Amino acid sequence: MSYQHQWLDGSQINLPVGKAVCVGRNYAAHAKELGNVVPDAPILFIKPSTSIVPLSPSFSIPSDRGSCHHETEIAVLIGQTISKISVEDVPAAIAGYGLALDLTLRDLQNQLKKQGYPWEVAKAFDGACPLSPFIKPEQFGDVYHTEFALTVNGEQRQRGLTEDMITPVYELITYISQIFTLEAGDIVLTGTPEGVAPLAAGDKLVLSVVGQRFETVVV
Repeated sequence: MSYQHQWLDGSQINLPVGKAVCVGRNYAAHAKELGNVVPDAPILFIKPSTSIVPLSPSFSIPSDRGSCHHETEIAVLIGQTISKISVEDVPAAIAGYGLALDLTLRDLQNQLKKQGYPWEVAKAFDGACPLSPFIKPEQFGDVYHTEFALTVNGEQRQRGLTEDMITPVYELITYISQIFTLEAGDIVLTGTPEGVAPLAAGDKLVLSVVGQRFETVVV
């Protein structure tokens, strides 16, 4: 299924589908659950546009590369090209907010990390970024104080509070823009809270934020 950015009502957003710039270990509890050191500065990596797929009605995971973990994250849609901007200028550059799954081939990632190799193949493969429709900023509310959650087969797996981010959303986008130009249609993934775990075919997921529920199935 081809991907195109969409609003909640299903209408298309007139922006291209760009890269996803992601941050690792932006919630201290998640870093600790994986035995990682809490970083002093954001750890950035990129997923290409080919990794982005619709979250619903279903998405697939690799079946032959070890465990594939869910990492539920607030996704920010960039609405205009920005580079080296200030925190004060960030809100005007945001077109919308949604939820994403940063799918991670955990066994493969751990193996590559132990060998000292890059781990894009564990994070940036085709379909590695299922993405929900977007909510307009004025409907989303205060991104500094937002709760989001994931249930799998009716059991809550992850619950995040954006106030627990080590680097908050606007500051994170400012930091990224000092290094990478963010273009209209790019996505920023803002980190995952604790509770990551493997997915399996047939799992039924519900992602929720600001009163919106996004249901999907792993196939």
